[in-house]
Amino acid sequence: MKINEGITVTLLIWNVMIFIIYGIDKYKARRGVWRIPEKILLTIALVCGGFGAWLAGRTFHHKTRKWYFKTVWFLGMVTTIVALYFIWR
Repeated sequence: MKINEGITVTLLIWNVMIFIIYGIDKYKARRGVWRIPEKILLTIALVCGGFGAWLAGRTFHHKTRKWYFKTVWFLGMVTTIVALYFIWR
C-alpha cells in the first residue's frame, strides 16, 4: 500500500470513529447521563472529521440546530478535501 492510500484509509477510519463518537453522545443525551463536551466534538470534527460529524448529525439528528456545529462540519470537510488534494497530487 502506498503512503497516500494509507493516509486516505486513515482519514476514512477517522471519520467513521467520529460518526460513532457523535452517536454515543446522542445516546447519552437521550439517557441524561454525562456527555462528551462540545469543545471535543467541535475539535475532532474540525481536524479532517467534517464528513463523519455531518453524517452523524444528519443520521442521529444531533447538534443540527447549532449554527457553529454546521460551520465547523463544513470547515472539517474543507480541511479533509484539501488534505486529500495535497496527498494525491
